[in-house]
Amino acid sequence: MTDHYFSADPSVPFERESLRCEVWGQRLDLVSGSGVYSRGRLDIGTSVLFRETEPPEPGHVLDLGTGYGVIGLAIAAAWRADGVPVGSSSGVTGVEVNQRAVLLANQNAAALGLQDRYIACDPELPPSDITFDEIWSNPPIRIGKQALHDLLLRWFARLRPGGRAVLVVGKNLGADSLQTWLTGQGYPTTRLASAKGFRVLESRTELTARSP
Repeated sequence: MTDHYFSADPSVPFERESLRCEVWGQRLDLVSGSGVYSRGRLDIGTSVLFRETEPPEPGHVLDLGTGYGVIGLAIAAAWRADGVPVGSSSGVTGVEVNQRAVLLANQNAAALGLQDRYIACDPELPPSDITFDEIWSNPPIRIGKQALHDLLLRWFARLRPGGRAVLVVGKNLGADSLQTWLTGQGYPTTRLASAKGFRVLESRTELTARSP
């Protein structure tokens, strides 16, 4: 069977590879690895996401499909640089099915001194009653359309009233149709930016909780 970055336990030999990037004025020295998305580099889509946005306000943020942690760690690093105190009111949770990526993400958090603001884990671990102010993601489009829709609906349902999601999606991978679909699901979605073949999308939730 062919391994993918969204495999839970990739079988390819585990080789680490370092990379350095600057995001929102903060330098991040990270370690990626074989069998993990975007090994040894910051992928174009994520770089567009960073370039076209500002860090979210402090709160509970979900990094959906965190990989080796670059989006969530960039958010945590920006908060630290802004003097946001560590506390129960803010933090980043990265969820990821690839257990090799989870290991790397938590090791990167420790190396950056951000383990008190960021944690990566399996998607089944966050308690079901935890909700989020924002979701940030370069989502795993290649898992397939239906699987992607199921994934997004699962986690969007855990956005707090008035919350938002920020996604970067390739135009040729269905960004425009995804925007239309999310809006039709009750999450009004607009395009924040378009660059290098990618769309940065913002989805919003209602200000009041939905009836069950």
